[in-house]
Amino acid sequence: METWLIDFINHFGYAGVLFLIAIENLFPPIPSEVILTFSGYMTTYSELSIAGVMAAAAAGSIAGAFLLYGIGTYAGAERMYVFADRWGRYLRLTKNDIQRAEAWFNKYGAWTVFLCRFVPLVRSLISLPAGMARMNIWSFFVFTLCGTMVWNFVLIKLGAALGASWHQVVLFMDAYAKFLYVLLFLGMLLFLLHWLRKKYQ
Repeated sequence: METWLIDFINHFGYAGVLFLIAIENLFPPIPSEVILTFSGYMTTYSELSIAGVMAAAAAGSIAGAFLLYGIGTYAGAERMYVFADRWGRYLRLTKNDIQRAEAWFNKYGAWTVFLCRFVPLVRSLISLPAGMARMNIWSFFVFTLCGTMVWNFVLIKLGAALGASWHQVVLFMDAYAKFLYVLLFLGMLLFLLHWLRKKYQ
């Protein structure tokens, strides 16, 4: 998949970045780390600029996030669970993924939309529970834009700084994702133990 993504960006430039980032929001298995870091690297040898790539990536992020927000608003939780059970295997999406994003949103509120932009996989899915909860659309826009701008800027700048070694960022992000998943698991485990202790005291 990485080779295809790279060829696509090489061919379509800014439009390719915008399209791929929008699709990455809808299909989380597509890695934004590859799209953004390679785009950053391209600014060192092509006519693409960091500002232009940032703008294209931001537009793609907002477009994809709002589409998921709209789906969440229209479908609601039960329909999303049924969809994940029936079709999720084709998108590498499970009911548990949606429930996890929903739990984060219910626990931390609007700030979750900002904070989850730094968590692989969840960063895309968090738009669904925001839509399900009918979060204020302007708040959703602001938190989404701020979170995605930080994420995009860091990866684009790293790609530009590392140049031909941009792929090292992808390897680091894989390790970063695994570390975050372990923390999330431990956090949920501690929360469950705390809840059980309070319930049976």
